Amino acid sequence: MDIQALSAAQRAYFNTGATLSLSARRNALRRLREAIKAHEGDICAALRADLNKSSTESYMCEIGLTLSELSFVEKRLGRWMGDRPHLTPLAQFPARSFTVQEPYGVVLIMSPWNYPFLLTISPLIGAIAAGNCCVVKPSAYSPATSAVIRKLLEGCFPRELAAVVEGGRAENQALLDQKFDYIFFTGGVEVGRAVMAKAAGNLTPVTLELGGKSPCIVDATARLDLAAKRLVFGKLLNCGQTCVAPDYLLVDRRVKDRLLAHVRKWTALQYGSALDNQGYVRMVNRKHFDRVMGLIDPDKVVLGGRGDPDTLKIQPTVLDNVSPQDPVMAEEIFGPVLPVLTFDQIGEALDFVRARPRPLALYLFSRDKEAQRLFLRRASFGGGCINDTVIHLATSRMGFGGVGGSGMGSYHGRDSFDTFSHRKSIVKKSSPIDLPIRYAPYTPVKDRLIRLFLR
Repeated sequence: MDIQALSAAQRAYFNTGATLSLSARRNALRRLREAIKAHEGDICAALRADLNKSSTESYMCEIGLTLSELSFVEKRLGRWMGDRPHLTPLAQFPARSFTVQEPYGVVLIMSPWNYPFLLTISPLIGAIAAGNCCVVKPSAYSPATSAVIRKLLEGCFPRELAAVVEGGRAENQALLDQKFDYIFFTGGVEVGRAVMAKAAGNLTPVTLELGGKSPCIVDATARLDLAAKRLVFGKLLNCGQTCVAPDYLLVDRRVKDRLLAHVRKWTALQYGSALDNQGYVRMVNRKHFDRVMGLIDPDKVVLGGRGDPDTLKIQPTVLDNVSPQDPVMAEEIFGPVLPVLTFDQIGEALDFVRARPRPLALYLFSRDKEAQRLFLRRASFGGGCINDTVIHLATSRMGFGGVGGSGMGSYHGRDSFDTFSHRKSIVKKSSPIDLPIRYAPYTPVKDRLIRLFLR
């Protein structure tokens, strides 16, 4: 595909104003909804081919969440598009103040392989709802899903409105060499830095949805059985290949053994013999399989530890007596390996988290309201849960995003619309009445009036 020609065609189409009306945006979202429903089987088959996802997990974590986001946005789009009134300062009387929502223009969406459908289409919904034209670049690591997305979008949109560019690094580079009006990137930290550096050359605004080592803290007041059940769910969903998966466990030393006993139980109940479980997701490729297996210290394994290079599956694995210096604590795991560290006082856990880069998510299992308040007010992280894991992103009513090294910007629901919109601040001034105090020459009376208004 001629990427430069595609970018020019989308800009020309945007300049016609064809994407601006409420009816055009709603029609586009409706066509997208119909296409997703029509291709549900193809999407599930592609996710099975790329990651061995079951149809249930594919719908729950990708297709269903996407349709839910579509419904939420469609119902509220008319209200979001309206001018937003604001109070006018007395010094500007008489006037009306308001903000106007304006699409950026031509935007680039670069998505990852771990949730290749959801993390491509969900930001696309926000971009289209805001009135933009979009170039979508799925990951080369999920080729089956990328092909389905291309087929789906070609069937419901002209390429001037939304188009898919498939490929690898060469295509990524060619896209980043173009001048886009906004770039939305989901992926790893290092590539995120490269995207931001390229965007800086054109002063292009960006949203970066990255990752990091998201902690799960369990104190002595937690309901240990329920904590283990929800921890296992969040950690092993998509075989740990989730940007908000609990990356490591910080547990009160007094309850560690009891908690790990529950973890063993719930791992067996949810996944059985994981390497033989047809519904258990695999590593996306051999490179990531080898990387995750290399993080497993056999001397510290208390559960699992084995992998099958033929199927690229890795057993749910727990490493006990881990130190902060171990290799498994040096990078985001992105796999089914859970390192366990302990603390004696809750303040130690807070200090441990605060001493490290700000994570995308944080999870605290505790019935102690003071401990809850402590982490919510003193620990910096993108978002998270109290007494659960990962579900905070499964809503269109709250934004989702990182902070610091885990990302910048937010999306989902209204936040997606705002992310892909520029807000123009407007003051509409009265013509018949013109207060003279702002005009020279300035006098003592004008000075006193100005000081009265501006204080």
